[in-house]
Amino acid sequence: MSIDVNDIPALARGCAVLGTGGGGDVRTGSLAAVRAVREHGPVPLVALGDLPGDALIMPLSGIGAPTVSHEMIHGEDEPRRVAEEVERIFGRPPSAIMSSEIGGANGVAPVAWAAQLGLPLLDADGMGRAFPEVQMISMYVAGIPADLVVMSDVAGNVVTIRPVDGLWSERIARAVCVAAGSHAIMSDYVLTAKRARGAVIEGTVTRALEIGRATRSAADPLGALRKTLGAARLITGKLTDVERRTTGGFVRGTATIEGTGADKGRRLTLELQNENLVAIEDGRARAMVPDLITVVDTETAAAVQTEGLRYGQRVTVLAWPCDPLWRTQKGLETAGPRAFGYDLDYVPVEELTAHG
Repeated sequence: MSIDVNDIPALARGCAVLGTGGGGDVRTGSLAAVRAVREHGPVPLVALGDLPGDALIMPLSGIGAPTVSHEMIHGEDEPRRVAEEVERIFGRPPSAIMSSEIGGANGVAPVAWAAQLGLPLLDADGMGRAFPEVQMISMYVAGIPADLVVMSDVAGNVVTIRPVDGLWSERIARAVCVAAGSHAIMSDYVLTAKRARGAVIEGTVTRALEIGRATRSAADPLGALRKTLGAARLITGKLTDVERRTTGGFVRGTATIEGTGADKGRRLTLELQNENLVAIEDGRARAMVPDLITVVDTETAAAVQTEGLRYGQRVTVLAWPCDPLWRTQKGLETAGPRAFGYDLDYVPVEELTAHG
């Protein structure tokens, strides 16, 4: 299987949904992917089992505040510089590109990067969604050392970091990112195919394509999306308040949705840090990380990212279960509500929404 220009719109729609509000705007990633595929040809999509055990997998992602990525668009040189540094360090070139996070532009842009580098794209990622911090990745949860981060920015700088652990990789990479204008290209957890088994979340590119295709030509796009995701509907209504700021390399804030129609009289508040982290109604959590919470346009079921939230938008908030890896003790320590500073014990979304 390969990804060509006709697949990119569906991939982008699916990645936007999986982005839970973050991961970067899929529009810029889509444009880059279409251009690269037209110039270099379709990108082979390979399963982990298709690669020899010693094949070197290079995860790639953009790091920084999604609001900045609109104005500071990466070029073709950043991924090339990262790949050259990885080859210098390992003594051999990478065999495949993997998206670090399937959510948002970070799920679409790797198609462009793979095409530009002449490499296949692995049908896997490190999150199954999007998360805001470097250590919030399946390889960290699986216990693989975070001993290398390679970054490049639009100015041409290349920074190689040798952190002592995943938390330090976040601190140092975030500082470098902020110095670069809160946007850079990054590779971390470079690993062999053998070591990737059980440490990455497989099949997520295919899953994003499935989600993106579900709403295409559907008479009821929202219903089709809910069915494909197995998602609960938290509220349908109008955005009445958005508070958002860019600080420390993140977008932080809150968004309030007032219910309409059958939900009139209800109010849901979303807590944001690049992604939608917690949904609260009447002082009670309705969904929380690491489960996925996505805001979609009620009519089209197109995902609305945190930086795209605007007063008056008619939206529906959906929530559905995360990959089981994130519900392990280490997964919750890494990306559960307390990891973001919320005084909440994790409760699965299916339990929180079982009685409405």
